[in-house]
Amino acid sequence: MIADGQLAAMVKTATTWVLPVIFAVTFHEAAHGIAASRLGDDTALRAGRVSLNPLKHIDPVGTILLPALMIVARVPFLFGYAKPVPVNFARLRPQRLGMILVALAGPATNVLLAIVSALLAYSLPYLPYSAVLWTKQNIEHSIVLNVVLCVFNMLPLPPLDGGRVAVGILPRPLALPLARLEPYGMMILMGLFLLSYIGPQLGLGFSLFGWLIGGPASMLHEFVLTVTGLAS
Repeated sequence: MIADGQLAAMVKTATTWVLPVIFAVTFHEAAHGIAASRLGDDTALRAGRVSLNPLKHIDPVGTILLPALMIVARVPFLFGYAKPVPVNFARLRPQRLGMILVALAGPATNVLLAIVSALLAYSLPYLPYSAVLWTKQNIEHSIVLNVVLCVFNMLPLPPLDGGRVAVGILPRPLALPLARLEPYGMMILMGLFLLSYIGPQLGLGFSLFGWLIGGPASMLHEFVLTVTGLAS
């Protein structure tokens, strides 16, 4: 049974993730729609997905419930998803370059959000003392979440953004087999997450997810702190 103090602490921790998740997901998905509309496909625009309204992009289970449960359960990584922005890649002009640019728009936006979040740290001395810690945690979580989201989405596996980039730049004989993996992409990812979670539990001493995401995310995190002057 969870004591009142523990419950309050968990709720407080969860609140410091809410805004970072909403901003990261909303801007990421909206960026895809904006890029697609600029390159000739108005599918997302007609569907109302070129919007900064979080309700247009948030999936109740994938964006809110699943990450919240993982935080409460102290799972050593976060996983979630939003409603994918509909894009008709056949309408993009130029088609292959357009697909690459639309895919890159989301992760690039996450990097920008991480940088903006880091710059907000300079406002902390001007806030009331009671608000500093909560705001600082929001900023830290926003930086971490956005760099992880960027790196995760750049994994070269459809339907992730990195998979679409790979399909766009690889020669056709290599791009077609990779593109055919898209229906199975989420199952493959779930398998990777499962291996990453149970591996250390079984004493394997190796987290596949940590290897794929942790190293690149740490480098990107350090880059963000360096360009914003916050690196130690």
